[in-house]
Amino acid sequence: MAIRGEAEAEIYIYDEIGFQGVPAKQFISDLQALGEIKHINLHINSPGGSIFEGIAIFNALKYHPAAITVHVDGVAASMASVIAMVGNPVIMPANSFMMIHKPWAVAGGDADDMRDFAELLDKTEAVLIPAYAAKTGLAHEVIAGMLKEETWMDGTQCVSLGFADQLAPAVQAMARIDSKRIEEYEKMPENLRNMLTPPQNSLTHDPAPPQAGVNEAVLREQFIEEQRVRARALTDLFGMFGDKYNALQAACIADPTCTLELAREKLLTQMGKDSTPSNKSAAPHIYAGNGNFTGDGIRQAIMARAGYEPLQSDNPYNAMTLREHARLSLTERGFGVASYNPVQIVGLAFTHSTSDFGNIMLDVSYKSILQGWEQAPETFGEWTKKGQLSDFKIAHRVGLGGFPSLRQVREGAEYKYVTTSDKQATIALATYGELFSITRQAIINDDLSMLTDVPMKLGRAAKATVADLVYAILVKNPQLSTDNIALFADSHANVLTKAAMDVASLDKARQMMRRQKEGERHLNIRPAFVLVPTAMESTASQVIRSTSVKGADINAGIINPVQNFATVIAEPRLDDASQNTFYLAAAKGSDTIEVAYLNGVDTPFIDQMEGFTSDGVTTKVRIDAGVAPVDYRGLVKCTA
Repeated sequence: MAIRGEAEAEIYIYDEIGFQGVPAKQFISDLQALGEIKHINLHINSPGGSIFEGIAIFNALKYHPAAITVHVDGVAASMASVIAMVGNPVIMPANSFMMIHKPWAVAGGDADDMRDFAELLDKTEAVLIPAYAAKTGLAHEVIAGMLKEETWMDGTQCVSLGFADQLAPAVQAMARIDSKRIEEYEKMPENLRNMLTPPQNSLTHDPAPPQAGVNEAVLREQFIEEQRVRARALTDLFGMFGDKYNALQAACIADPTCTLELAREKLLTQMGKDSTPSNKSAAPHIYAGNGNFTGDGIRQAIMARAGYEPLQSDNPYNAMTLREHARLSLTERGFGVASYNPVQIVGLAFTHSTSDFGNIMLDVSYKSILQGWEQAPETFGEWTKKGQLSDFKIAHRVGLGGFPSLRQVREGAEYKYVTTSDKQATIALATYGELFSITRQAIINDDLSMLTDVPMKLGRAAKATVADLVYAILVKNPQLSTDNIALFADSHANVLTKAAMDVASLDKARQMMRRQKEGERHLNIRPAFVLVPTAMESTASQVIRSTSVKGADINAGIINPVQNFATVIAEPRLDDASQNTFYLAAAKGSDTIEVAYLNGVDTPFIDQMEGFTSDGVTTKVRIDAGVAPVDYRGLVKCTA
C-alpha cells in the first residue's frame, strides 16, 4: 500500500489471500495506517485464498469511507473475486479474468467430521452469494448456479453480467503468480494460465521487439516484488520488539520510500521517546477490530445466539454449531485437526495456546452469570447499606451515633480531636462459591444451555446467598459486637410487642425510631421501609397507602397519619420465621445492616480451568461478601 498524490492510495493484492500471502490482520493494519484518504485504487491479480481472511478484507474495504476503484490487472479468482465486488467502478482489461466457484477445502476425519465440514462450506457459500448479487443484480439462484460450475469470465463477459463496470484495452503481459492454486483450477483458460505461469521448459528465443504497455507491466511487477522484499525485511526488524512499535512498523511499510536503514533510524528515535504517536485513522466497521477475525467473529456469533448481542447478518460464523466453532478456532490459526476425533478437537480448542475458544466460552458464561445476578428477584439491595472491604481482615464500623454533638470553639481557641467509641461494629468478608462443568460432550451436542441456563441460575443463586445472610440477621437476632446485646432488645428500645399491622402500631414503631439518641443528642431517624412477610403484604399496602384510616367514614375527613410514610417490602424469608412479625428500617445507606463486597465488586467472579475430574472445562463461580448489623437504632422489630 502507498499514498499517491493528495488523499489517494494505491493498494495491490498480488498474491494469495491469507497467511501465505496477504493476511487480513496485516492488510487491515496497513489500511488503517493510510489515514484519512478519499480514494483507493485497488489492483487485484490473485488466485484467491482463505475464505475467512478474504471476508475480513472485504468488510474492511466495504465499510471504509473512501471511494474504491478496482482494477483486475490479471485474474481475480475465488475469494479475490469477492473482494473485487467492493469496487465502484470495477475495471477489467478485455483479456483479464474473474472466476467464481463454490467454497472448497481439504479436511480429514470420520464420516461425521466430513458431514460437519460440508455443512460449514455450505454456510460460507451463503455468506458469499449476497456480495455477488449486490454488485450484479443477479438472482441468488443464478449466482448459486454459476458457483457450482466454477465459472470463468473474461472482461467482456464480466461487464455484460454486471461483475465489472468498465472494459479496458487488453494487456500484453501480466504479473506472474507463484501459487499452486493455479494448478488446481481445471477450467482455467489456457491463454490465462500461460500468461500467469510461463512454461518451465520453454526454449530460449531472441527477445521480441518491445510492445506498447509491456514496459509498464514489467516495471509494475518489479516494483511489487521490491516492495514485498522490503516489507519482509521491515517485519523482521520490528518483530524483535513484539507489538510495541506496531504503529511505526505500519507507517514504514506503507511508505515505499522507507528503506531498511531509514526504518532503523526511526525505530531508534522512537525507542528514545517516552510516548508513541497515536493512530488517528478511523477503524473499519468490522468484527476484527484487533485483527483477530476468527476469534471476534465466533465470539459475536455465540453472543448473538445466546441473546446477549444483536445478530450481525454478514458474520460468516452465524448458524454454526459450537463444534464447528471449536474446529475453526484451531484450523484458522494454522493448527491441523485431520488426525483428531471430535472429543480431542474440542479439548484442544479449550487448551491450545493459539485458540481463543476457552476465553470465548468464559465470556459467554460470565454474561449469563451477570444476567442471573441482575435479574434475581431479591429485596435486600433496596434497603441495606452497601460497603466495600479491601481484604478479609475484620473491619470496624462507626454506627449512627458514633459522634456526640460538636463542641463550641471560642475565638482564638484550638479545635480538639474527636474520639470514637471503643465499641464499634465489626464486619468481615467470606467467600461463597460453586463449580460447574462445560463438558466436551455438551459442545459436540451443541448444548448452549451449559453456557446460558446453568451459569444464569448460578448467578441467581449467588445473589440469593447474600439475601439469606441479610434476612438471617433479622430473624435470628444476633448479638451486636458493640455491646454484646441482641440487635433487637428492650434495652435498645427497638422492640414493639403486641403489635398489629394497623395505624396505631406503625405510629408507635415510628416514634420509637424517632426518639433514638446518642447520649443526649437526638438522632432524628425516620423510617423509610416496612419489611413484612408476604402474608402481611396486602394488609400493609392497604394500611400505608390508604388516604383514610380503617373503619372511618370516607367523608369524615379523618386522614391516615401514616399514609406513604414508608415503602412496603415483602420478603418470603420472613414468613418462615413468623407470619405476623414485621420490621421498620431507616433509609437506604443508613447504618442498619451492611452488605460489603471485596473491593466494592458487587457481582460474582468466574474462573476456569481444564478439569481432571470432569471431561471438559471446570468453571468456578464465587462471591466475596460480608454481612453484619452495624447499628440497632435504624431498625425496629414489631411482634404480635
